Amino acid sequence: MESGAGKHWTEEEVKALLSVWSEKNIRKQLHGTLRNKGIFIYIAKRLQELGVCRDWKQCRAKYKNLKYEYRTVKYAHNSGDVTKTMKFFHDLDAILRYEPVTQLAAEENGRCSATETQLNTSPTTDSTQEMPGDTGEEDSVSNMSEDLQVADIKKVSDSDDVTVNTTPENRAALHITKETAMTKIPEDEGDVANSTLAALEATQIKKETIDIDDDSISTTSEDRSCTPVAKRMVGTDNHIPLEEAQNHFKVITVNDTGAGKHWSDNEVRALINIWSDEKIQQMLEGATRNKEIFEEIARRLMKRGIDRDWKQCRTKYKNLKYEYRALQKENEHLGNPRRKMRFYDEIDSILRRQPLGPSSWGCESSSLLSVGEVTANTGSLSIKRKTWNDEVSPVPLKKSASENTILHFQKLLTERVHTVTEGKKLLLERLCKQEEMQDLNRTQLYADPSAIQQVPAPAPAAVAMAPAASDLKLGKKVNEGKTKEVYELPDMPGCVLMQSKDQITAGNAARKDRMEGKAAISNTTTSCVFQLLQEAGIKTAFVRKQSDTAFIAAHCEMIPIEWVCRRIATGSFLKRNPGVKEGYKFYPPKIEMFYKDDANNDPQWSEEQLIEAKFCFAGLTIGQTEVDIMARSTQAIFEILEKSWQPQNCTLVDLKIEFGVNILTKEIVLADVIDNDSWRLWPSGDRSQQKDKQSYRDLKEVTPEALQMVKRNFEWVAERVELLLKTKSQGRVVVLMGSPSDLSHCEKIKKACATFGIPCELRVTSAHKGPDETLRIKAEYEGDGIPTVFVAVAGRSNGLGPVMSGNTAYPVVNCPPLSADWGTQDVWSSLRLPSGLGCPTTLSPEGAAQFAAQIFGLNNHLVWAKLRSNMLNTWISLKQADKKLRECTL
Repeated sequence: MESGAGKHWTEEEVKALLSVWSEKNIRKQLHGTLRNKGIFIYIAKRLQELGVCRDWKQCRAKYKNLKYEYRTVKYAHNSGDVTKTMKFFHDLDAILRYEPVTQLAAEENGRCSATETQLNTSPTTDSTQEMPGDTGEEDSVSNMSEDLQVADIKKVSDSDDVTVNTTPENRAALHITKETAMTKIPEDEGDVANSTLAALEATQIKKETIDIDDDSISTTSEDRSCTPVAKRMVGTDNHIPLEEAQNHFKVITVNDTGAGKHWSDNEVRALINIWSDEKIQQMLEGATRNKEIFEEIARRLMKRGIDRDWKQCRTKYKNLKYEYRALQKENEHLGNPRRKMRFYDEIDSILRRQPLGPSSWGCESSSLLSVGEVTANTGSLSIKRKTWNDEVSPVPLKKSASENTILHFQKLLTERVHTVTEGKKLLLERLCKQEEMQDLNRTQLYADPSAIQQVPAPAPAAVAMAPAASDLKLGKKVNEGKTKEVYELPDMPGCVLMQSKDQITAGNAARKDRMEGKAAISNTTTSCVFQLLQEAGIKTAFVRKQSDTAFIAAHCEMIPIEWVCRRIATGSFLKRNPGVKEGYKFYPPKIEMFYKDDANNDPQWSEEQLIEAKFCFAGLTIGQTEVDIMARSTQAIFEILEKSWQPQNCTLVDLKIEFGVNILTKEIVLADVIDNDSWRLWPSGDRSQQKDKQSYRDLKEVTPEALQMVKRNFEWVAERVELLLKTKSQGRVVVLMGSPSDLSHCEKIKKACATFGIPCELRVTSAHKGPDETLRIKAEYEGDGIPTVFVAVAGRSNGLGPVMSGNTAYPVVNCPPLSADWGTQDVWSSLRLPSGLGCPTTLSPEGAAQFAAQIFGLNNHLVWAKLRSNMLNTWISLKQADKKLRECTL
């Protein structure tokens, strides 16, 4: 029944979707209602009748992606580029030809409906659940901007239209809501609620009720590396009559902070205000996936009365930054700004490292703080959302111990409600006025291009060669190679800017051509590869991606050796080793080194030659230890990238890398670049499908058509290299402790799991005192289909591990917290097991986490990369310790 769920859309499925989409009543309702749940539930039901099993979220995602891709192609056609095309273009053109075409249509992504309609669907359709992998590639379109409007503030009293389900924990807060000012958000005019009754009947929309929840809000902008947060069940009390829907407003209380919904203007301003802090900016540089930073940002937002978890903060930060970069690039390309975004000036001042002046924030920042402090107090009674691994939020629910305490809270809240309400009104009035002034100023600015004080757009011939870092002060040119330039950065001591060129070479520049767009392609490939290696634990010179064609790196003195690692014999190896057939595989990989000397065609060197050369870079002499470190690192880096390409069904044949000595730390790091010039890639292991620079080397004659073919190969690699940073594999560790006294031991396991990127949950259960509960917990984790490793933590008499091992097919490992008094006796309950049980024992909490990582690493290249990097770093530390010991002895 769910055969298509979570998989890519087949051609037949897309055709079925287009056939339903092409119907006149469907087009009419889709126009202006991009996020109407009812329409897409109806479409999903229609697809089921055609034999296509897709839920409404998948239909919506595919609809948005098809529309986005169509408009991109259509925009290219209107701009004169008729070479760009897509599948089903003519079918989509017949449906969408009369709609206006813009390049990105970013404003569409921010619209949302206040209410939704439901369909009389079958139980099968209603019970469809979104599994963690169901989003697929269709969710890749990020909702970069949100077309948010400042809501009107009106007084509402004794409203009986909407009843709110309450729990004993939040009744104290809800007791005063009838005297509280409410925020009312009007429905979109284009919502299906405003459609005619005939249209509603045609789509089988319920007349009785409409469901008020947040399902209409797209989740495509959330970070997909995380498991989706489970949605709350909405009771029947949350329904209102359809006849009143057109004039109905959704009521949001003061305590409703908007968690899980689109970011309001106030929330975005608070986020940008925190982002503008110099310390936060420094922490964010080079740490694009640092959980602790965004947890700190979430804590600061909480102090201002805004309830957002760290994942939401990170997602919003990325989207704001991405939209700013896209807008900046488009405006520079067009030479005349045509699009704008909210908060452009504030983000621009942050990313250009300029202080936020009074014109950016006006007088509301202090008000925001004062109102936030009050709302933080009123919001302390509300239940905070939990993250996907059920970790409790930093501000837990506070329960009163007596009736007097409850009355005290009620009195306190009643006294402050008026202050909160008036403060919010005053704040929003100021924000509205300021936004009007900002919009007016921007309108005047866009209307008069001569008023724009910007650096004029460079000539087309110089675009690729420009440093492409207008917001970064460049120093002198340190070096220039065949495909890149290196500049000093006076404002960032110890760092350089690596600027790529639109140039491709072969045979030590014996063949050299200009390939438009290669700089951006190479920069994307290098940035993704270095990010993958850096997150795995490999020491690299990479700091961050600065622009489309440049990245910032640590300043290194380069070691003039090219290290080559080969898995398959091909290319120059066959010429230097006659008799070896192409395709011969090396186990372990073959390591070679070549001295960089273009005049002598980069001769091959041995380890002895390199040691005897007695090179010295940044004060570090290259000896036996350094050569061994580079050789061992080369093999580890190759194996990590080889493992990462396997899920893409690509064979990494060989790899060429370079090392340098960091001038500040005096240590050897992976440097230079790793792009499509650096390796051989064979999709499906087939040499005839090669996508690397060898396709350029093999050209008998370089023609514009041939260069386009080479460029397509490079683009193919650049698109897929971004997928190396993600994994479809799931997994978790569940630690079962026999007593809460073992918590500190279990926390060490959880911390170690985090270093491998594996989610970990802690549970308390006793196999002796409650075996039925232990088996129920086991069944709970077996039922959701997520691969799980159980760690049993029980010391005195370990029945937990053996009971779990005898009743589950999932891996179980014992990690008993042994005491000094009885440890030698207690450990036998973990070691001597009945026959038929496979339950290994490790005494180290870190060892238990590593055991789980080795299991998940079989199918998760990101976990495997961290394990491989740990092995390398351990080996290097021992090697360096031995060198220091010998130097001291000598």
